[in-house]
Amino acid sequence: MPTFLNRYATPLTIGLFLVSLISGIALFFHIQSGLFKSMHEWLSLVLIIPVGLHIWKNWRPMLGYLKRAPLAIALVLSLAASGIFMANAAMSGRTGGNPAIALIGKLQQNSVESVAPLFGYTTDGLVDALKAKGFTVTSADQTLAEITKASQKGPFDVAAVLSGR
Repeated sequence: MPTFLNRYATPLTIGLFLVSLISGIALFFHIQSGLFKSMHEWLSLVLIIPVGLHIWKNWRPMLGYLKRAPLAIALVLSLAASGIFMANAAMSGRTGGNPAIALIGKLQQNSVESVAPLFGYTTDGLVDALKAKGFTVTSADQTLAEITKASQKGPFDVAAVLSGR
């Protein structure tokens, strides 16, 4: 294990940090978010492993940092910055999450009859499209959530029908 640690802990930490850095910048500026989101989330979690190996490899110097003020100051500043961002989001009512998923959730609360015109369908046309995709529709007054549940399908299945896919 020491050979592996000496050879790979720091290079893996640097490599995955660069991936996280680049994908994080792309996400911040909304550049091809669909390409970067999953990669950023998963590889940032994978980054924990080489960081742990790096800390293990450099344990003695890390203990030295723990005894000095700069690490404590950096940790306090990092936690304070995190707290400021979290408080700002909480006070503005932003709880995060994908707005497209929130939109699908809102659509699910509405009836076939009320949603059909929004997507260029007649009521009967949307009922037929849903039935063609295996949904159980008994009435145009049913909400999409009721239809989804009765059909044992998910909200994204309804979204696919609504979007014409």
